[in-house]
Amino acid sequence: MATYTHLTDRTPHVSADELLSGFRPSERFGEVSFNTYRPDPAQPSQQAAVDALRAFGEIINRGGSTNGGGFFGKLFGGGKKKDDTKAGLYLDGGFGVGKTHLLASLWHMVEGPKAFGTFVEYTNLVGALTFRKTVEALSHYKLVCIDEFELDDPGDTVLMSRLMRELAEAGVKLVATSNTLPGALGEGRFAAADFKREIQVLADQFDVLRVDGEDFRHRGLPAAPAPVADADFDALVDNRFGGLGTVAIDDFEALIDHLSRVHPSRYRQFIDGLDAIAWRNVTTITQQAVALRFVVLADRLYDKDLPIIASGVPFDRVFTEEMMTGGYQKKYFRAVSRLTALSREGMLDETEA
Repeated sequence: MATYTHLTDRTPHVSADELLSGFRPSERFGEVSFNTYRPDPAQPSQQAAVDALRAFGEIINRGGSTNGGGFFGKLFGGGKKKDDTKAGLYLDGGFGVGKTHLLASLWHMVEGPKAFGTFVEYTNLVGALTFRKTVEALSHYKLVCIDEFELDDPGDTVLMSRLMRELAEAGVKLVATSNTLPGALGEGRFAAADFKREIQVLADQFDVLRVDGEDFRHRGLPAAPAPVADADFDALVDNRFGGLGTVAIDDFEALIDHLSRVHPSRYRQFIDGLDAIAWRNVTTITQQAVALRFVVLADRLYDKDLPIIASGVPFDRVFTEEMMTGGYQKKYFRAVSRLTALSREGMLDETEA
């Protein structure tokens, strides 16, 4: 028999050490390696990325520098003065080409203290610990991996520009993934031209590796399953989730309101121990700040592969049309795609291939 609980009853308190210990690949990428990555023979840049990251990891494990001659001299700025040496790599490519798999493979390969998290998780970490304490903690790491790198607002731009610079100066190696080239970060979100200097500082920390492949954005969103009728909600939850361990059942609007009282840096702990999610009366989110907070929760649910049953509007309508075509559309597209996959698993018993 399942145990039923409510996310709205949870307000986790997490220490700095507990926050930092969570900076590791999610369960989806808990055991990946370069050997389990399957490069597309038609896309030679994928194999090139594997080779470059594997070599980069070997250099870090040897405690060596990325400065020098030969292949890595060219790749990481060989022949430059020491101060101009790039701190790491930036994997640029579309959705679904395996950038997160590659990043997690490097994390697993590198020995010693290291961190792996999404861009949003690092900005949230600063918000939870303060900037100086975050720098002090991460400066002792050999490697900092930043998945889904993107700039959302001017504050993020200044913050991450300074954080990347200070970590690089401390000798930390940095590897990031993104769908946007470093010099184009922030475009469409805010007056990026006004922060050209900060964006350039960010770009200067990395050498870019392009990872080509079919961009999943061109496939369109997968069809969202029809929400369950309110009258059938309890029966479906019992039928589908009754044999699981712990299931969180919440009214959607109450949950969205509660999220404002839980710092996004704690969302991993917020859903800890759950086996499934059930939401009553999902509604369209109309406020941008609320929507972006919900995106973080969607990412953490996807990390843990928690199936969802929901009533109300389908997940392809959880954000407004303006949001889906605006500056944050990549985030919303990703969230809808992930929530749809989890709801198909919960309501249709389908899992991703």
